Amino acid sequence: MSAHTVGRIVGACYLLAFVVYLAGGALVDAASDSADVLSGVLAAKTALSAGALLMLANSVFDIVNGLLIFNLLRTRRPFAATAYLTIRTIEVVVLAVGILFLLLLIPLAQEYAASGHASVFPALARVAEQGNYYAFHFGMLAVCAAMMVFCRAMLRERLVPAFLAVWGLGGYALFMAGTIAELLGYKIALTTSIPGGLFEVALGILLIVKGFPARPATDHAKTAQPVPTDAA
Repeated sequence: MSAHTVGRIVGACYLLAFVVYLAGGALVDAASDSADVLSGVLAAKTALSAGALLMLANSVFDIVNGLLIFNLLRTRRPFAATAYLTIRTIEVVVLAVGILFLLLLIPLAQEYAASGHASVFPALARVAEQGNYYAFHFGMLAVCAAMMVFCRAMLRERLVPAFLAVWGLGGYALFMAGTIAELLGYKIALTTSIPGGLFEVALGILLIVKGFPARPATDHAKTAQPVPTDAA
């Protein structure tokens, strides 16, 4: 595939991953957002399952994204290419573990109803929710690390306008700091995710429209230099 086509697919992957994860999260929240979580899950287990599958679809787009970026950068920035794909793979695995915790709410809800609302099951449900919470935030740390590697590579290879790559570096550094603070008990991750989230949308739209340049600007600069000739 040409760099232009790769860029357009990568842009589509960013936007689709963003949309399906948000949609899946909304379905999961609606299914589990009640005072009695397990009763709510039992009444809306289809919505919870659908939401979990949508969130898992995010992982498919991320893996496709990682493979395409690896192939694009492996000859010019081999370290960045390998680091990006590796960190993206870690992110996918960690988020999948979190989704598994969410799906465990369904059998817990069924056992809860069958046991006559035994008190142990709500405690287990809270453990499953906390497992998803931690998996999500560790997954977001991986997202931040991967995107900072990619933004640095895009800046050095001039794959996108410099201001956009710098925006991504700053936005994901802020999000990483906010996620670490969240894990330490300070609920600021959502607020600090806004610049990075807007960057990802902007990058996705730009890449769908323009793709990556067929030949990085660094190469153009090299070939534009005059060839020295022997002085007579």
